[in-house]
Amino acid sequence: MNPTPRPGGRSARVLADVVAATLAEVTEKPYDQLTVDAVATRSGVHKATLYRRWGGIDGLIAQALTSSAEQPWPIPDTGSVDEDVRLLAHEVYATFTDPELRTTPTALIAAALRSPQGSQALHAFFAARHRQAATATTRGIERGELPPGTDPVELVRAATAPLYHRVFLTGEPLDESAAARAAAAALLAARAGLFPAP
Repeated sequence: MNPTPRPGGRSARVLADVVAATLAEVTEKPYDQLTVDAVATRSGVHKATLYRRWGGIDGLIAQALTSSAEQPWPIPDTGSVDEDVRLLAHEVYATFTDPELRTTPTALIAAALRSPQGSQALHAFFAARHRQAATATTRGIERGELPPGTDPVELVRAATAPLYHRVFLTGEPLDESAAARAAAAALLAARAGLFPAP
């Protein structure tokens, strides 16, 4: 379910309260222990409303991701595509290694991967983030720093995917050198023509 509340007013406040409560619950509990009742209690929104608008915990997880994707995300614009891509990779590194920043996004992604509805929302979340970040690589193509016809979104994926691989699959340590290598490798591949636009 993808509720489309009216902008502003009570509906926006309810949505904000529900998303905040869902994120708090996801941060504190594993997927199997998440309940609509707990989100209702924390948000102050009656559980019947939550079931009617979101269908259950999976819909709430999906809404949390949808709302997160809609938040503004500053894209680096240093005038150099190499530096911009390095900063994009560094942002992923910084988020998932900072003890205060990493807990909620890590928990939300882990919960989404357990939920069919959440998995769809996670796919949409990353697609939106990659499109936003591709602004930086598109500028590099326009400045002639990358070959014409380079797929700017694929370059962003290549620069960040190794970092997510470490965090969510292998559990290997994630450090600044890994982020820098991922960015450099993606840029080399793009300059070799390995990311042609579809």
